[in-house]
This record gives sequence, structure tokens and C-alpha cells, in this order.
Amino acid sequence: MRYKWTLLRAGQFLLDGGGMFGIIPRVIWERSATPDEKHRIRLMHNCLLLESVEPDPETGKVHRYLIEAGTGDKLDEKMSNIFGLDGRTVESEVVAAGVDVHDIEATIVTHLHFDHAGGLTRRAREGETADWEATKPGAASGDCHDVKFTFPNAELIVQRREWVDARNNDAVMTRTYYRDHLLPFEDEKQPLQDGRPRMRLI
Repeated sequence: MRYKWTLLRAGQFLLDGGGMFGIIPRVIWERSATPDEKHRIRLMHNCLLLESVEPDPETGKVHRYLIEAGTGDKLDEKMSNIFGLDGRTVESEVVAAGVDVHDIEATIVTHLHFDHAGGLTRRAREGETADWEATKPGAASGDCHDVKFTFPNAELIVQRREWVDARNNDAVMTRTYYRDHLLPFEDEKQPLQDGRPRMRLI
């Protein structure tokens, strides 16, 4: 089956230039990435929407998958300002591309840092029933809020080692994993090694 892809620019954000470029001297990296007064450089949440060119011969449906999900809308005002978020999300960009969020079959993330996996879920809106309730202190991205799955019918596909590292705080960059991005996908009724209804570990 052939697929076409659409680049979704799901919002700009700012990160420390030194942290991004590591051992590369600033005099070199700032030639291509101009830092602001807080030494942050501007980056883009680039996500890919994959759509089958022809409908599935068995179901008649077009298959749609999303690669990466950006930061989303769950950060509080303070954290949003720190990262310079501009308000765009992968949800808004999928809709702008003419696709219903219910038609995304799977979301694939390279890893689970907040700027890649945060958009998998969103803040619950007024009148909505939450898919996950933030009941524990420190469980949310800066403030306490209930969460909905951004793509209600999508399975999350992620590397098994990445999921385990993120949940066990075993990774080097533990502060880039936010619990309200991850916990909604857990279902303790099933052991992790057997997979879970909304998640496939590879």
C-alpha cells in the first residue's frame, strides 16, 4: 500500500541553545541558530501525517497515521512561557489538514520527551468526561488538570525500552518525561509485557 505524507508544523518552541548543541561551541552553532536574550533557540514541532493513497480494499477506509505529537496544550502558563509555545498543537494542525482526529489509527513517537509525546493527550474541556484524572500532586505539567486522548481511536506505538526508561526514571533526561503525558496510556489490568489496549511496545 502506498502512502502520501503531509508535514504538520505543530507550533514553535524555545530551548536552551547550549543544551541542544552540547559540546559544540556557541560561536559555531549560533551561526545557524540565533539565540534570544535567555540563550534559547527557536525550534519547530514537526510532525508527519501519513495517509494511504488508495482506500483499503477490504474496509474501504483510508489509513491515517501520525508520527510525533509535539508538546500539546497541557503545560501551564509559566512553563508555556519558559518554552515560548505559540499555541499551535498537533490537534489543530491535523484538523487544519482536513482530517478528523477520530480517523487517526495510530500515533508513533520516536521517544517520550514532552516535545514529542505531549500532544498525544490534551486538557479536558468544559463538559467533557476525562479519560484520566490528575489526582496526585506533581502528576501534571505544572498545574492539575484532567486529560483526554487527543486521538481517541489511535493506538500508541513506542519502543519498549523507551517506555520502561520513562516510567522508571532510568533515563538520563528524566525531567523531560511528564507523567500526565504517559500515565493516561497505562492500564494496570494488563502486565506491561503483554501490551495494553492503547499501546503497542516494539
